[in-house]
Amino acid sequence: MAFPPGFLDELRARVSLAAVVGRRVALVKRGREYIGLCPFHKEKTPSFSVVEDKGFYHCFGCGAHGDVIGFAMQKENLTFPEAVEQLARQAGLEVPRGTREERETAERQATVQAAVEAACAFFEATLHGPQGREARLYLERRGLDLATLRRFRLGYAPDPRDGLKRALAKSFPEPLLIEAGLLRRPDSGDSYDYFRNRVIFPIGDRRGRIIAFGGRVLGDGQPKYLNSPETSLFHKGRVLYGWAQARAGLSGGAAAQPGAGEPSVIVAEGYMDVIALHRAGFATAVAPLGTALTETQIEELWRLAPEPVLCFDGDAAGLRAADRALERALPLLKPGHSLRFATLPAGEDPDTLLLIRGREAMSEVLARAKPLADVLWDLETMRPVDTPERRAALEQRLENRVRAVADRTVQGHYRSFFRERLFRMRRRGNTNGKARSDRAGRDFLDPNPGIAVNPRPPFEGKPRGEPSYVRGRRQQVLLALLLNHPRLLDEVESEVALLELADPRLDKLCHEILRLHALKPDLDAAALKLHLTESGYTGVVQGVLSPEVLKHAAFARPEADAEMVRTGWYQIKDQLLHQPQLMQQVAEAKQRFVEDPNDETWGQLQQLQQTVLETKKEDDGATGGGIR
Repeated sequence: MAFPPGFLDELRARVSLAAVVGRRVALVKRGREYIGLCPFHKEKTPSFSVVEDKGFYHCFGCGAHGDVIGFAMQKENLTFPEAVEQLARQAGLEVPRGTREERETAERQATVQAAVEAACAFFEATLHGPQGREARLYLERRGLDLATLRRFRLGYAPDPRDGLKRALAKSFPEPLLIEAGLLRRPDSGDSYDYFRNRVIFPIGDRRGRIIAFGGRVLGDGQPKYLNSPETSLFHKGRVLYGWAQARAGLSGGAAAQPGAGEPSVIVAEGYMDVIALHRAGFATAVAPLGTALTETQIEELWRLAPEPVLCFDGDAAGLRAADRALERALPLLKPGHSLRFATLPAGEDPDTLLLIRGREAMSEVLARAKPLADVLWDLETMRPVDTPERRAALEQRLENRVRAVADRTVQGHYRSFFRERLFRMRRRGNTNGKARSDRAGRDFLDPNPGIAVNPRPPFEGKPRGEPSYVRGRRQQVLLALLLNHPRLLDEVESEVALLELADPRLDKLCHEILRLHALKPDLDAAALKLHLTESGYTGVVQGVLSPEVLKHAAFARPEADAEMVRTGWYQIKDQLLHQPQLMQQVAEAKQRFVEDPNDETWGQLQQLQQTVLETKKEDDGATGGGIR
C-alpha cells in the first residue's frame, strides 16, 4: 500500500521510537541516545543504540538499522502496511487508503529495501571478518578508525562471484536480488554478485534507509568506483551521499557549524571526502554519486540549506565543473535559494587537504566561498574585454545567462547586478584616464621653476574652460532627458554609464536611473519618477525637471518627439564627454609648450584653442544660445 509521505512523517513524529523499542529491550539513557542489548543478535555488551531525535536505531555489532516502522516489521513479523496500521492505531491516526496498485508497489519496495538492508549487514560483517583484512588495512591507511567505519556502515564485498548470493539465498529469491541491483544476470549462465572485491559505501535515502551501494575496487581493477544500477529504490541523479547524516548534523546545532562563518551544507566530490569532512567536524557534508549535480540534487540540497557550498578544484577541470553546476542551477534559482562556490588548492580534495594541512585549512577554503553571481562574473570575464566588440560580447553572454533564470524577480536582480558590474568596469577605465589627466594638470599648475621659458605673446582666444554652472546645467539636462524619455536607455545605456558627472548628487541619481532601468526596463517616465521619489530622490528630481533647466533644452521636455530626443542626446553627450577630452588636450599642449617653447608646440596649442572655440560656436548654434 502506498502511503502519502506526509502521513508517514507524521506517524514517525507521533510515535516514540524509544517507547516502541523499550517494550522489548531494556534501554538506558546516555546523553541524547538510549543504549541496550541488541534484540537482533546475542551479545553480552550493549552495542544497540536508539537515537530518538533522529528517529533511528542502530546496532554496532550486527549492523541492524532502521526506524520505528522497520523495528515493528522485524520484531512483530509484520508487513510494511501492517506495521504502519499498528503504529497508526497507537498514535490515534487514521490510515489513508490507497489503490490496490499503490499497495502492491509499496509492499514490493519494502521487500526490495529489506534485501538491500540485508546485503548491507552482510558487507559490514565481511569487512570485520577474516575476508575483510585487506579492505580494513586500506581504510586504515586512509585514516579511518573503527568508529567511523561503524558510523557510515562501511563494508566489503568479497571476491568470490556468489558470496552475497549464497548468503541471502534463504531469505530472498534470486529475481528479487536482481531487481534490488545486488546480482547481475548475464545473457547466458548463472547470475553473480554485482559487487566483488570492493570496499562498500552504503548509500541511504532521506531517512537513512540503505537503498544502494558504491564500491571502490581494491587493486587495479576497473572501474575504480562502481555504483548500484538504477532500481525502484535508487535513482542516481536524485540521491546525495550522506544526506541523512547531513540533516542530522544540521539538527545538532553547534556540530553543524563548527566554526564561525562556515556554511551549513558542504558539497564534496566523493565518498571519502564526505567521510573526512564529517570526521573533521564538518557534519553537514554530502556528495553527488560520481557525476555532475543534477537539478533534482540541487533541490535536495535546498531542503537542507538555502545556500549550500560546492567545493571544486582550482584547476581547469574544477572551473569546468563549476560552470556545469552553475548552468544547471541558474533556471532553478528562487528568492533566498542559491549556491556558493569554494575553490580548493589545485590538486587537492577535502580528504587530502584535511589529512595534510588540517581542519583550519579547510575552514579557510570555505570562508572564501563566493556567491553564484560572483563566480558567473569571474567565469565570463576571464576572456579579454579590451575592445568594443569584446565588451559587447561580454554583455551578450551575461544577458544570455540572466535569461536562463526562470524566476522573474531573481532575474531582474541578476540583470541589475551585472549592469552595475559593467558600469563599474567602465568607470574604472574612465578613472584611470582621469587620474592621468589630474597628474598632468597638477604638473602644469606647478611647473619646475628651473625651466627657462622664452617670452611669447599672450594666448589669443585663450580658453578658460566653461564655467562650472554651465557644466552643471548640461548634466541636469542629460538627466532630465532620461527622466522624461527613459526608453532612450534601451539604445544608449552603455554610453550613459561612461559619463562622469562631477556633482555627486547628480551622479548618484544617474546611477539609480541605470539601476532601475536594468531591473525594470519597461518603466515609463511616470513610473520611473515615482520609483525615484519613493527612494528619496524627490529634491534632486524636482531640480533637474525645473523650468530653468528645460527652457533652453526643448529636446529634453516631455512633449519632444523621438527624433528630437535622439538628436538632443548626441549633442549633450558630445558636450559632456568630448568637450572635457578636448580641454584635456589643450592642457597637455600647454604643458608641452612650457617644457619646450618652440614654434611647433606653439602652433599645436593655437590649433587646439581654435578647435575649442569652433566647437563652442557649434554647440551654441545647435541649442539656440547654448545650455546655460
